[in-house]
Order: sequence, then C-alpha cells, then structure tokens
Amino acid sequence: MSSKSVMTLVGSVALAFYSSMAFSSKYNFQEPQSVIAQDIYDQHIWALWICLAIFVGVFGVMFYSIVKHRKSVGYKAANFHHSTTVEVIWTTIPLLILVAMAYPATKTVIAMKDTSASDITIKATGYQWMWGYDYLQGEGEGISFYSKLSTPPAQVTNKEPKGENYLLEVDNNLVVPVGKKIRVITTANDVLHAWWVPAFGVKQDAIPGFIRDLWFTADKPGLYRGQCAELCGKDHGFMPIVVEVLEQEKYAQWVADKQKASAAVVTTAAVGN
Repeated sequence: MSSKSVMTLVGSVALAFYSSMAFSSKYNFQEPQSVIAQDIYDQHIWALWICLAIFVGVFGVMFYSIVKHRKSVGYKAANFHHSTTVEVIWTTIPLLILVAMAYPATKTVIAMKDTSASDITIKATGYQWMWGYDYLQGEGEGISFYSKLSTPPAQVTNKEPKGENYLLEVDNNLVVPVGKKIRVITTANDVLHAWWVPAFGVKQDAIPGFIRDLWFTADKPGLYRGQCAELCGKDHGFMPIVVEVLEQEKYAQWVADKQKASAAVVTTAAVGN
C-alpha cells in the first residue's frame, strides 16, 4: 500500500472518529429539545468541523513542507522576507471564516432575545437556595410556589447511596405545556443567580433589583433538568431546576388542580379568621 493510500485511510478513520465523538460523546451538549437549542448545537458542530479543517490544513502544509523541503534531500531554502500575496491570503481567509460563523450566530442571538408573543409568562425568582415561580400571564395565571432541592440529606452526607438524579431533583417542578412559547422573567431576592436549562438552550442571570427574560418552546413532553449557573453562596450546588413538560390536556388538568388547591387554602384561612 502506498504512503498516499495510508495517509488517506488514516485521515478517513480520524474523520469518522471525530464525527462520532462530536455527535454522541457524553461530553457534548445535551440533546436539543427546542429550536434555539438545536440552532446552538448545530453551530457548535459546524464550528468544530471548521476547527478540524483548519487543523488539517495548517498541520498538513507544515508536515508536507518539513518532509519535502528538508535539507537531507538537497532542498535549498528560499530567501525572502515579504510577500503581499501571502499576507492578503492569510488575512482574507480567516475573515471569511469569521463572517461565515458570525452570520448564523447573530441570527440565533437575535432569536434568543425575542420574547414577544409568548403564550405563558412565568417569573423565576432566585433565593439562597431555591427558586420561586409565579405564573403571571397565560394559562395558569395566579399559580405560585417554591421549588427546592429534594435529594435526601443522607445522600449528600454519604450515608445513603446516591440516587439517579442526585442533586438534580426538586419538590415542585416548573410545569409547562409542550409546543407553547414560554417566557421566563428572572430576578433575585438576595444575590446573583442564573436560570439555566441546557436542553432548551436557555441561560439568564437573575439579578436583585433587575428584570431579565428568556424564552423557550419545548419540543416534546418530559423532564428537563438544569441548575443555578452563578456562584450564589455556599449551597450553590444545591439549587437545581426541573422543568416538567406536559401534553396540553395534562397541563390543563395540572392548572385546575393547582388552582383548586390554592382556593381551598384561601377558604380555610378565611374560615380560621
């Protein structure tokens, strides 16, 4: 087998290995579950392929030059110190690459910031160390609850085996319907927090005294987990986020049950007074 065939084979194997690592590695992004998350993932993979092409091109030329232009085969080095053509080429090519990467990235960033025409608006308030959710607009308006870590302390102190969703489980999930545009307004009661759910491609700081927002539309029902992504104090690692996405009928039933429970609490309080 010729050296050229060997290099072609090695290159093909390397590309196949790189591709499988990029798309299926446990160290990659979570599987996208929203339009924005899919855009982010696609651009991430595209950028990796560009990096690979640059790596192969640069090192390929370098090794070719080392082998073909070595002194032992009698090659004499050229003697020059300036080339306008080379300088134009190595300036133009990176510029074109950056433009090709920046255009889709800019479109995605603009789309990420478009929280208009949402179906449901929810306020997420960060506390040390839990989240408070208030449904402000849309189906479920008026529902409020806190969501905090439900992992047993015995697991945290290594007195019991770790559960499957260790430190990523809460007592009250944030519940939303599938296929609806959900706007989440973030703020905080004490220090900086951040609302982050990787599967939806959303992350927004929660800042005391300020209002920030984000949006997502879940593609399919399921449980999606995230965490506070700001260093908010000693229990920063105990502030998970769980979003439960339901079919519309089940979501409507959840809303009805929550509102009924709230009404019962109000009635009991009124009778007690």
